[in-house]
Amino acid sequence: MAGGMPEPLVPQIQSWFAARGWAPRGHQLAMLEAARAGEHALLVAPTGAGKTLAGFLPSLDQLARSGSQSRQTGSVHTLYVSPLKALAADVARNVIGPAEAMGLDVRIETRTGDTPAGQRQRQKTDPPDILLTTPEQIALFAGMPEARTLFAGLQRIIIDEAHALAPGKRGDLLSLGLAALNRIAPDARRAGLSATVADAADLARWLVPQGVDEEFMARIVHGPDGADPDVGVLLGAGRVPWAGHTGRHAIEDVYRAIAGAGTSLVFVNTRFQAELAFQELWRINDLNLPIALHHGSLEAERRRRVEAAMAAGELRAVVCTSTLDLGIDWGAVDLVIQLGAPKGAARLVQRIGRSNHTLETPSRALLVPTNRFEMLECRAAQDAVAARRLDAPPPHAGALDVLAQHVMGRGVAGPFHPDALFDEVRAAAPYHGLTRQQFDRVLGFVVDGGYALHAYDRFRRLVPAGDGRLVCRDADTARRWRMNVGTIVEAPMLKVKLTSPGAARRASKAGVLTGGRIIGEVEAYFVEGLSQGDTFLFAGEVWRFEGVSQTDCLVSRTTHANPKVPSWGGGKFPLSTFLAEGVRAMIADEDRWERLHPQLQEWLMLQRAVSAIPGPSDLLVETFPRGARHYLCAYPFEGRLAHQTLGMLLTRRLERVGAEPLGFVANDYAIAVWGQKDMSGLEMAGLFDQDMLGDDLDAWLAESVLMKRTFRTCAVIAGLIEQRIPGRERSGRQVTFSTDLIYDVLRSHQPDHILLEAAWNDAAAGLLDIHRLGELLRRISGHIRHLDLDRISPFAVPLMLEIGKESVAGAALDAILAEAEAESLLAEAVGDPP
Repeated sequence: MAGGMPEPLVPQIQSWFAARGWAPRGHQLAMLEAARAGEHALLVAPTGAGKTLAGFLPSLDQLARSGSQSRQTGSVHTLYVSPLKALAADVARNVIGPAEAMGLDVRIETRTGDTPAGQRQRQKTDPPDILLTTPEQIALFAGMPEARTLFAGLQRIIIDEAHALAPGKRGDLLSLGLAALNRIAPDARRAGLSATVADAADLARWLVPQGVDEEFMARIVHGPDGADPDVGVLLGAGRVPWAGHTGRHAIEDVYRAIAGAGTSLVFVNTRFQAELAFQELWRINDLNLPIALHHGSLEAERRRRVEAAMAAGELRAVVCTSTLDLGIDWGAVDLVIQLGAPKGAARLVQRIGRSNHTLETPSRALLVPTNRFEMLECRAAQDAVAARRLDAPPPHAGALDVLAQHVMGRGVAGPFHPDALFDEVRAAAPYHGLTRQQFDRVLGFVVDGGYALHAYDRFRRLVPAGDGRLVCRDADTARRWRMNVGTIVEAPMLKVKLTSPGAARRASKAGVLTGGRIIGEVEAYFVEGLSQGDTFLFAGEVWRFEGVSQTDCLVSRTTHANPKVPSWGGGKFPLSTFLAEGVRAMIADEDRWERLHPQLQEWLMLQRAVSAIPGPSDLLVETFPRGARHYLCAYPFEGRLAHQTLGMLLTRRLERVGAEPLGFVANDYAIAVWGQKDMSGLEMAGLFDQDMLGDDLDAWLAESVLMKRTFRTCAVIAGLIEQRIPGRERSGRQVTFSTDLIYDVLRSHQPDHILLEAAWNDAAAGLLDIHRLGELLRRISGHIRHLDLDRISPFAVPLMLEIGKESVAGAALDAILAEAEAESLLAEAVGDPP
């Protein structure tokens, strides 16, 4: 072990390895070497490579040599940051054990939103050596006057699952918080732990403090590749449906796979799919296998019970959403099943990594496409994993609403000078390109709300503190900031509480509805569409809706066989750019068709015979009549969000030229517009011109509810509207009402307000995917192939099935009728009599 290491590990750590017959791995020693050299380091390694130990080994080595720092100096030695509270607790257990076995004199504690207030208060004056926490707590530290003492001796910061944090607003918040801590402890070195990523250099830059005029990056340490995963595609015994996302056709095959494995994780992309798959699996659970459900809307205690049962090996399967994507050690997971296409190669690799936490054993996974287009996507994902090619979001500029929250926090910590804070903020990688003008606009908003709002006293939050410095206005303003720190803004939710029909009737007569046990939470807009007596599927059971009481949705148990399913807004991923390119290339290359399933081969050959197969850079546009309507179908393969925005803009253009469009439908692969008039004579190059992202987009956004939804989120994050105030929490309706009013005021009186700019940036990158739509329009310029057909094409069959249909859980008869309709449509496409 001395070979290559200038200094050996301390005897306690060497003995711990030897007692287990282990030796430190090369990447673990490389992380130790980087720490001893005073370098920041990013470790990129697959699940099972010992990333956690690699991150903590330098800290344990230093503390073994120096003894407990917290007892000597009253300062934290190492900060560990996790994206999940549960992961922080899990890592605490996995680090405390080895530290105790090594006989090290160190204290290790967690600090999350679940930590008791007394313990959090004690940690300010009596901190542990190693503190495990979350990005939100780092933001609170940046606004804590005691932080200068608490972190004066900070030596090391470990950021786990860095690849999951960096692309979003929580990553922006963390970067700003770490920039603030860097002012207190400039010698602290950062270690990032990440699963395999497409561009490690981007992540290495995000990890470290940036210079004023130059960029820096961490040393990149690569772990071993590990065994190639065993990824198969499960199609089910029958034909894969043409459309839909339920996966019902393959549920019996999924159940047999679960029965044949030890423990399985069944990943889905939406909470709707989770509820439906869970119910379907229990419907055929003749072996009475212990199968559980886990998603973000379930009550927290229910989720914790599932996690504990999973860790104890008491479950055979868990149907879950992205809530279980990240690296909690669930032990012996034998099989990962992805029900529905994964939408991204990196996401798939992350989920596959939940299986078999060892480097030497291949992780096993099954992909289950729910429709014909997903068969192509699953094959593209399978090829990408085999070739170790991943997708990754490009680096982004830091969000302005997050910056506003941070600026307020620095005022809570104490007086600051804008010049010094500007330099501090630009040390955070997402804000390295921030201009002084942008910073001053954000600062002006935090001071008094901006020009249109400065007359209202409630928006005055920073006041002069002398010498050009600013400070938080008062203790109440500081308290409100602390209560609302974070970037996770949920849609308006109602708690689902259990009651009984009899109790509900009696309470209704009395004018007061009350409920008992909390089952979970559901979006308010779903509840608003229910009438008393309606049934819906939630938490794996069928419930009868009894009524609403303040912020509670009251339900009773029922055995109704045909419930509705909450159509949650969260958790639905668009097709990644990387996989979209893979699908286009696969379709265009006829030599690769022979590797595809016979059902796909048949479909592609029929499309070639009836219409055409688009090239990898082409846009195929088909126009055809059907019944009393005329259709325009386009196949960009650029993802649901970009297609939805394209549909909105196309229909506006079609209205302007008198084509009288009636509506459109979009999925991850294609878009169909239908109307009263023939659209075959339109000039397609002009219709799909890049200039639609100018005036057409601005005019649509001006009247779009999407912008108000996005503004609501930005306003809450920036602190303009507070969800939680001393003594109570505002309901989702109250927050929405307040933000809608302010949105209208700003659009009328200050259209250049910094929060309107922040909302537009968010909408462009998120709900609207403007950047990707712009890339699409550039790609197809000069490459549009328009075919005017006399009938529907095979590619258009799935689109026709989606027109006018909602994703709800109906009886099996609905699926049978849909498939019969699909076969009839296909017969129509190839010219056979129905």
